[in-house]
Amino acid sequence: MSPHADGRRPFGRTAAVGLPLALVAALTAAAPATGAPADRARVVRTSTLGEIPLGVFSNRLLPGTVDDDRGVDLGGIGSDISATGRKGEFWTVTDRGPNGQIKVGGTKRRTFPVPGFDPAIVRIRVTGDTVKVLDAIPITTSSGAAVTGLSNQRGRDEAPYDYNALTALSYNPNGLDTEGIARSQNGSFWLVDEYGPSLVHVSARGQVLTRYVPKGLNLTGADYPVVEALPSVLLHRKVNRGFEGLAQLPGGDLVLAVQSPLSLPDTDAGEASRTTRLLRFSPKKKAVTAEYAYRFDPVNVVDPSEDDTSELKISSVVAVGGDRLLVEERTDKAARLQLVRLERSSNLLGSSWDDDTTSPSLEQLDDPAASGVPVLAKKLVVDLGTVADVPGKIEGVARVDEDTLALINDNDFGMTDGSGAFDADGRLVDSGVETTVTYVRLPHRLWLTRSATAATTPDRSGTRWGCHSGTAKGARSAARWGVGWAVGWAD
Repeated sequence: MSPHADGRRPFGRTAAVGLPLALVAALTAAAPATGAPADRARVVRTSTLGEIPLGVFSNRLLPGTVDDDRGVDLGGIGSDISATGRKGEFWTVTDRGPNGQIKVGGTKRRTFPVPGFDPAIVRIRVTGDTVKVLDAIPITTSSGAAVTGLSNQRGRDEAPYDYNALTALSYNPNGLDTEGIARSQNGSFWLVDEYGPSLVHVSARGQVLTRYVPKGLNLTGADYPVVEALPSVLLHRKVNRGFEGLAQLPGGDLVLAVQSPLSLPDTDAGEASRTTRLLRFSPKKKAVTAEYAYRFDPVNVVDPSEDDTSELKISSVVAVGGDRLLVEERTDKAARLQLVRLERSSNLLGSSWDDDTTSPSLEQLDDPAASGVPVLAKKLVVDLGTVADVPGKIEGVARVDEDTLALINDNDFGMTDGSGAFDADGRLVDSGVETTVTYVRLPHRLWLTRSATAATTPDRSGTRWGCHSGTAKGARSAARWGVGWAVGWAD
């Protein structure tokens, strides 16, 4: 990524708003890893997004939104990744835009160097060692204006400042810190946001149709419908740690992951906790229908170099059939993918754990299962921290085929925290971290099949689903993961 605005290449208008598409593609990439044992996960492709000036990108989507991009290139598209159904093509979504933190008078301030930036849905194609942008859709309000990525509410969200943290910016109730993405069969999109936290339904052309927020949020002044449909306990989300993962199950229900444990009853409890929550939302009912307790592994298991529990996060959830998910537990340097099943018996919705006066809170329990909480069982699929050439800060995971995953990192638009993020002329001092899509091949297939020879049990419809395997190992795996859809390792 270039730290200078001068001499950067032109960028064509997105087809999503009716003009010819001429988006710039990428350059260099790391070579695939070789020599990894066949029984271990390994990187088989690394592809890199090239330099696209952020101002040019933004202004081709919504003219006049960015007057100075301060030398920042397009990045941050790694908030999530979802397969389009076409080989090598994926939907991705940016986060709220370039942002950082600078201490002023001993207090950290949240900076928005390009405050006019509008979060966007970006369709990409992975070709060889390059990531090509095929299409981009700006996220807009009911009147067609940019939602922006600016903080929503004074006193609840971080106060927004300009690039040097000296000039205060206005709050914007339309602002979205977009993260997970899922596309519906009708072409509309579902996104999750960290501010509310909220679930956002967006039309195929990017217009916000409805933003679902926690009961009691009292978000006013937005230029789109806001519906308080989520549990009020979510009002206790950590600052900048709302929803980050989103998956759509085969039946159409959505699963939303709270990135970190809630600050319940206070910040200290949330920082020390290893228990976060997943929610199930029915688009048909327009309501949350289930809530689950998810327990992180100890931080030094996820990342042996880390001892701070508060660094644990869920950044991606991936539907793998039925009621099963891959859940990414990560720090900024390491990540592990766990397989979980959303059991009906694990539903906490409406229980005392949703009451913020319950003491101790769910987040305060040292061993929730021992206290009678039906914590989701999980099974390790892959420890990405042990796979050579996997980049840091993986925020999106998608399935490529039976045994290959696509990982995308968040490069934070090349920004770093601190006063040195920009030079004396207000131009970005680029971190050098690129946006990459990395293909990781697993040593076994992660798959679903209808098979007469599968070790299975029937679901409610009588259909038998299972882990196809002719071995006792396969049968044990199917039995362990149980009724209905059975997901496991095929030999």
